Amino acid sequence: MPHTPHELAEEFPAKLDAIHALRENDEHFRKLTDTYHEVNRALHRAETRVDTVSEEEEARLRRQRMILKDQIAATLA
Repeated sequence: MPHTPHELAEEFPAKLDAIHALRENDEHFRKLTDTYHEVNRALHRAETRVDTVSEEEEARLRRQRMILKDQIAATLA
């Protein structure tokens, strides 16, 4: 199974302008997206075995990414 990063541009391709505008004007949204990118990067590194983490940590990162993505999606709605 390929492990592709879940970048926001891929997750919300129709919302790129809104993401950019919100990142510029909304500190909370900027922090959400920054945290999403950090978690997503850490998870991708774990999935591709660049970094070694436990299965529990990998699952925790997946849950955290999902929660952040849901919060971003709610803001974009």
